[in-house]
Amino acid sequence: MLEIVLVAPQIAVNTGNVVRLSANVGARLHLVAPLGFTLDDAALRRGGLDYHELTETTVWDGWDECRRGLGAARRWFATTAGAQHRRIDQVAYGAGDVVVFGCESRGLDDDVLATFDADHRLRIPMRPNNRSLNLANSVAVVAYEAWRQHGYAGAGSGTFAEDRPPLPSNP
Repeated sequence: MLEIVLVAPQIAVNTGNVVRLSANVGARLHLVAPLGFTLDDAALRRGGLDYHELTETTVWDGWDECRRGLGAARRWFATTAGAQHRRIDQVAYGAGDVVVFGCESRGLDDDVLATFDADHRLRIPMRPNNRSLNLANSVAVVAYEAWRQHGYAGAGSGTFAEDRPPLPSNP
């Protein structure tokens, strides 16, 4: 469905939460180095729980490698602050679209942001005088909007307990 890219994420538990989110919405996750943690970091595992095997995660050595690897034929969107940018709900998301998020402390670097024209820069609506949302929350807002537009394709029928196979009975 969606390709989620985190550029230079710094906080392991945020990335772990995005791993879990990606598994739950059917997105693929791409991490662009440098990472502020190692992939065997306990906080990353704790945030992602046991979802690491349920989503495809790729680590790229840098931004240019990620762009080349995912391909220019896709539609690419960057999330950023600014009233002049499109709201996330003003995009009709398609399969294979790429949404890029910057690191927790500073967002996307100017050189990365410069690769996106104004029509491909997205903002999440917020109340006035607030700076930003947590990275994992930002990813969740965008990913669920994209998934909502596709009728939550592939969603289970209910809760985890309702969707998993019944446990065998003890005689």
